[in-house]
Amino acid sequence: MDKKKTMFSGIQPSGELTLGSYIGAIKNWVSMIEDYDAYYCIVDLHAITVRQEPAALRRRILEQLAQYIACGLDPEKVTLFIQSHVSAHAELAWVLNCYTMFGELSRMTQFKDKSASHADNINGGLFTYPSLMAADILLYQADLVPVGEDQKQHVELCRDIAIRFNNAHGETFKVPEAFIPKVGARIMSLSEPTNKMSKSDKDPSGSVHLLEKPEDIMRKFKRAITDSDTSADCVRFSPSEKPGVSNLIQIYSCASGKSISDIENEFAGRGYGDLKMTVGNAVVETLRPIREETERLLKDKAYLEEVYKMGAKKAEYAAGKTLGKVYRKLGFVSR
Repeated sequence: MDKKKTMFSGIQPSGELTLGSYIGAIKNWVSMIEDYDAYYCIVDLHAITVRQEPAALRRRILEQLAQYIACGLDPEKVTLFIQSHVSAHAELAWVLNCYTMFGELSRMTQFKDKSASHADNINGGLFTYPSLMAADILLYQADLVPVGEDQKQHVELCRDIAIRFNNAHGETFKVPEAFIPKVGARIMSLSEPTNKMSKSDKDPSGSVHLLEKPEDIMRKFKRAITDSDTSADCVRFSPSEKPGVSNLIQIYSCASGKSISDIENEFAGRGYGDLKMTVGNAVVETLRPIREETERLLKDKAYLEEVYKMGAKKAEYAAGKTLGKVYRKLGFVSR
């Protein structure tokens, strides 16, 4: 039997997980469980490049773990862990900092964007974030890294760092590939459909969170931005011409399993009000079992602790093998 390929991915606990997080990332992770040896992480070290309130961060980390499980990530089949519980991430990140060029880091689009939005806190961690992300991936010798379009540049840099280290010290790291799913890769904001739906969205009406009450979800969809078209075929998929409507169609497609063309036919001659209500109801029913299971899991702190400790142990073993190899290649004295 062929050995399964390895996959690594993670999400920051920097805000509440959204419908975009689920459709764009977690749902795809779940669909790959049987085919990959998967490591799914809560990347709390990354989260502190922006100031966090400690109690809120701690709550979100546990909520995120519970939501991972509630979405279908079985701890018996995948490795679920908290990044800061595996010290090899920080250790390898320092080594990789020394193999990452200043010019490469300064060209990262996310660094420029976050520097602009957090001008009062442009810290070194924000600048070297991609080296830590490279460490996250390379520690597990990942073949595949499912990411959003906004993280693709970081995976490309990770590949460059791995190749540079391998060229200097011999074959050490597997060079990973970025995987960007065709559908649901970018779920957009309901209030600003040209922007991605984000955990850190300043406009709360733009994002739907996994743990939101049905009535709040419906209210957000009723207010979702569309356009002023009143023609018989106003409900059609055209991201460049009709970003708001296309976003609603894509969300409905992901929630219902229907194709884009079937949805266009379903709403032929119908208006945006019908579309918003239908999409809202589909999302409510998609998220209902996730919310209910998350609430149940959060009452069982002992189980969640067992999961993250077991995950850290498995991750630590795999990461330790890679880190040990790196330290030997560098000439460090064995502990």
